[in-house]
Amino acid sequence: MANVKAGGVARAAGTIMIAMALSRIFGYVRDVVIYTNFGQDYRTDAYNAAFSIPDFLYYLLVGGALSSAFIPVFSSYLATNQEEEGWEVVSTIFNIVMVLMLIGIALGLIFTPQLIALLVPGFTGEAFSLTVLLTRVMFAQSFFMALNGISQGILHSYKHFFAPALGSVLYNLGIIVIGILLVSRLGILGFSIGVVIGAMLNFLVQVPALLKVGVKYKPIVNLKHPGVKKIFVLILPVFIGLSVSHLNLFVNQYLASSLSYGMISALRAAQRIMQLPIGVFAIAVALAVFPTLTGHAARKEEKEFKATLSLGVRTVIFITLPAAVGLIALRVPIVRAMFQQGQFTSGNTEATAYALLFYSLGLIGYSTQQVLNRAFYALQDTKSPVTIGIITIIINIALNFILIKPLGHGGLALAYSIAGLVNMVLLLYYLRVKIGHIGGREMLKSFSKTLIASLVMGAIVYFSVAFFELNFGVQSKIMQVTEVILGIGLGALAYGVIVTLMNMEEAAIAKEILLRKFRKKKVGKQGID
Repeated sequence: MANVKAGGVARAAGTIMIAMALSRIFGYVRDVVIYTNFGQDYRTDAYNAAFSIPDFLYYLLVGGALSSAFIPVFSSYLATNQEEEGWEVVSTIFNIVMVLMLIGIALGLIFTPQLIALLVPGFTGEAFSLTVLLTRVMFAQSFFMALNGISQGILHSYKHFFAPALGSVLYNLGIIVIGILLVSRLGILGFSIGVVIGAMLNFLVQVPALLKVGVKYKPIVNLKHPGVKKIFVLILPVFIGLSVSHLNLFVNQYLASSLSYGMISALRAAQRIMQLPIGVFAIAVALAVFPTLTGHAARKEEKEFKATLSLGVRTVIFITLPAAVGLIALRVPIVRAMFQQGQFTSGNTEATAYALLFYSLGLIGYSTQQVLNRAFYALQDTKSPVTIGIITIIINIALNFILIKPLGHGGLALAYSIAGLVNMVLLLYYLRVKIGHIGGREMLKSFSKTLIASLVMGAIVYFSVAFFELNFGVQSKIMQVTEVILGIGLGALAYGVIVTLMNMEEAAIAKEILLRKFRKKKVGKQGID
């Protein structure tokens, strides 16, 4: 049973990982195009800040709150052969969300200047005006992302993962293509229009998959349906938690706007690099195990639930801990090879790498949360992770004010990382309290071995690239890229040898995930289309 489960998770995660890796590659290309054209100044700060309010609206109504409550409830109906009832819930929730989204967008468009003045008070003159303009354009993204979020929840409940993941590829591709076409005439506004087009493509690519599972939409709002009531009960604490979470983001942005122009962009670029392993590996594993966890919870299969949870946590740590160490060792070479060209200067590289150092410290915390939060959601407990999240966000906000003075924008990154690690520890503790033994010793043993292997690998990578720079130089882009490839290659080889000598079982699971190719057929009980 364990082997079947591991194989199913690996197949699902491998499918998602391929599409998400492509999405991240295009995301990198998007950032390269933007920073090559504009560097890190008030224009890129305005572009990054313009996402804040539209993203807040989306995550509040759909992205976080709805998905954390919607998928467990709808999956439970599917797992217990009550599909028609489940679709009545879907229809009601869809209709409510879309009405609220349209109201939110209308209010946002009216009060954009006041909101921007509140969120980034350090922006004045042209920076302020540009941020207002870009924000208003990006509100259209929220509408399409709402459609995308609901369709993704439906498809994930049916264990269809590829179309939603492919949508994120088209999202970034849309930004790149439209941005390049319009940049000469509209400047960075062209990329904001690209965001809207990309969001539209993100949804449209999922439509065929939705038709395949059989959409049973009804123009109804049945607030008395037990499933709808259940979602409202589950969504309330998440709604509160996301509000506090975005308060943290707004405080972070508020403080960063008081620093020199470009620091918001440096923080955003560094955070995106740090989130690469999360997006490609951690989220892929978490999305793969989530429907399985939900199914086990619905059928009261406690032993299988814990085994799947342990598998997910150990696999995520096994992959992302060495990634964190590698990012620290290669932080300057990576940023330099990725972005240092055109208007992106060596000073921009140093500022971004400085933030990346501190962000990388929290990588395993935020990676592991992807699985742990979904374990609570599968148990239809949204209160516990939200309560823990609020506690850690309060810690994050306090640390922002404490650390920004001695460390500058690096202090904001360090505060974020510390909060992530605290959140991980608290989630593990309260999950242990809630369901009993979760294989803590096994997780700790796996973590210890992974840490040792990662530190040895990190030392090899650091001294190898230092030797390369000393003897070959990194003045050209070819040499910069060669340095990064050499560092990653040596790191992967060293890590693979060390964990093989340690005989870690997670190595086999991770290998299956990393090498798994997409298959258009069902793969057993835990499989996907």
